[in-house]
Order: sequence, then C-alpha cells, then structure tokens
Amino acid sequence: MIPFGAHSLPYAPGTLRPSGDPAAADRQVLEHYRWWKASFLRSGDEVGGRGRCAVFTPDAAHPFVAEAQGYGLVITALMAGADPDAHGLFDGILRHVLAHPSVNHPDLHAAQQDAGGRDVGGHDSATDGDLDIAYGLLLADRQWGGGHSDYKALAVRRIDAVLECEVHGGTRLTKLGDWSSGRFDEVSRTSDWMPDHFRAFRAATGDPRWDEVLDAHLTLVGAVRTRHAPATGLLPDFVVDTTSGDPRPAPGKVLESPHDGDYHWNACRDPWRLGADAVTSGDVRTRAAARGLSRWARAATGGDPARIRSGYRLDGTAYGGPGSPAFTAPFAVAAMAEGERDEIVERDEGEGGEGAQGWLDALWARMCGAPPDPARAYAAGVRLQSMLVVSHNYWVP
Repeated sequence: MIPFGAHSLPYAPGTLRPSGDPAAADRQVLEHYRWWKASFLRSGDEVGGRGRCAVFTPDAAHPFVAEAQGYGLVITALMAGADPDAHGLFDGILRHVLAHPSVNHPDLHAAQQDAGGRDVGGHDSATDGDLDIAYGLLLADRQWGGGHSDYKALAVRRIDAVLECEVHGGTRLTKLGDWSSGRFDEVSRTSDWMPDHFRAFRAATGDPRWDEVLDAHLTLVGAVRTRHAPATGLLPDFVVDTTSGDPRPAPGKVLESPHDGDYHWNACRDPWRLGADAVTSGDVRTRAAARGLSRWARAATGGDPARIRSGYRLDGTAYGGPGSPAFTAPFAVAAMAEGERDEIVERDEGEGGEGAQGWLDALWARMCGAPPDPARAYAAGVRLQSMLVVSHNYWVP
C-alpha cells in the first residue's frame, strides 16, 4: 500500500515542488479532499441502491457522468491511508460503474445517468471516463489487492475494451467514445491524451500496442504545437483530420461548441495530463510540452495566476472570463517541469529556475485559497487532482 502523504515514489530529477513544509501541502490537499467529498459524493438511494456511490455533477448535462466517476476512482485510491472510508467509497463508485455498462461493450461505462439512476444520452461510452476508470482500478490493485473485486482483472478487461473500441486501429489515437464512426473517427479530444495512463496500461497488460498509442499521441502533441501554436504551445479541444496525414485543430464546432479548435474547457486539462507524465516519467517529449505551456502562461500573465482566463485562441489571444480553477490549477502541474535542467532545456527553453519557483508558489497559493464551489464539480475535480500531483502525492501504478 502507498498511503497518502508517503511521497515514497520519486518524481523525475529536478522536478519543482511548492516552497515550504511538504506536510503543510499535504494538509491542504486533505482539506480540499474533504470539501470535495462533502460537496460531490452521493450514496445509497440517490444513486440506485445500498452500497453504491457516485460523483454528482451539478454543472454537467446530467447528474452523473463517466468523467466524474473516473475522477472519483482515481482520487479515492490515491487518498488511501488518509481517509479510512476511501476503500469503501472506491468500491461504491465502482459498483455504480459496473451497474451501467455501455450498450456497445459490457466492459465500458455508459457515460451519462439521470437523477433517477437511468442511463441516458445514447447509453454509450466516453473515452476519458473509461481511461480514468481503468487507471483507478490499477491504483486500487496496488493499494488494496483483490478485495471483494478483482481490481486487476477488471482493469485489464477495461483496458482491452478501450483498445478495441476507443482507440483508432490505424492512427492509434483515442476516439471520442465507443460510438464513434465515420467522420467522428477522424476526431480526437486532446484531454483524452493521458500518457501516464498509456504507460500503466502497457505495464499491466504487456500489450506492445500501448507503446504505439503512447508514441502516436506524443508525436501529435509535438506536431500540433509546432505547426499551429509555436508561440504558446497551446492545444485545441479537438484535433480533426487525424487519418489524413495532416491533422489540425478543429475549424469550428465539430462536437461541442464553436470553440472546439481553441484552448477551451476540454484542453484546459492538458497541462495537468502532460505535466503529470513529465514529472513521473521524465519523458523529454512531455517535459518539453509541459514546460512550454508553463512558460507561455507565466509570461502572458506576468506571473500572476489571477490573470489566467478561461479560454484562449491558440495564438494566446484571451476570450474567456476570469480563470476557473479548471484553467488555473493545471498550469501548476506544468510549472513543476520548469525546474528540470539539461542540455535540451538550456538550448531550447532559456531561463527557468527561480522565476518558475515563484510561479509555482503563486499558483499553489491560489489553488489552496478557497474551497471548491459546490456547483462546479468539474473544476473541483481538476483542481484536487492537480493538487495531488503538485504535492508529490501522485504515482503511476
């Protein structure tokens, strides 16, 4: 078992952490975890029966969505040892997930449930939810072993289903869900690009195709940054034409909004997802991507996190309102990668160290400054998971 606060699995050499006492940072994370539980966890009859638990999303299209359940599984597994209820909460969320299989594959999760616990919205899956659910199961296997569920077997079944139904067989890029076909098979959502998950899936299954998945995504991250956002490193919510050999940001609405080609409410998670891999794996590709995002944000805001906005064009032009924690907190994860020094950093990235530490400290202070808004589950989940990484309480199973 790896209890919260152990800090026992080292990050990549040179990774920054907030200034001050690590134990104080742990206490901040624990406080936010308690707020998150009180605001967003529902149990019993509210979610379909005794023994079940689910993450409530008042700000989503439906009260219970796959993305939030994935967050819940990862968070509760990482909080083992700090919360005596974490194991039971994990199992309760897992019961909810298993009670709602996708109509297209029994080992994937139906992405949306209404207030009565009924599947709605097509009864099919969303890739990001399944990725985190599988990852959470691998964390649980490391934390608690088999339990009354064989977490590892469930994880492998879901990982195999993701590869079968939610990864494109040609490009090896993530698809939008198990429902994707036709023109939607040429679209990938950047917030589903989770390199540390792909590494964990390779280790758990021994399937070399996950190496291909990892390489395909990191190659595309570099190509999009170079061709479409050389000054900022920002990624769009959605990339289109992925099977054409010339993938590009969405030209407008392809799934959700006219901002599908901008750094919007999906892509705001990218500095966290890429940064988490950078600090745990040390991969030069995710380190470069995370560092570039952090340095752009630091320069664009003058080092003041309060100036981060909730939406940018890929050239860095802001259009969104004041920065939600969903936009602010992920930059703290990316900032951790600015402390790494090597020949590539010196040649390509220029000055880093001291300014980066001040930037990380400012971001951390803002993250810790207020409890989550009980009407904003998405921002609270992103912030808490970013805090887990920044406080060195994250690890890859």
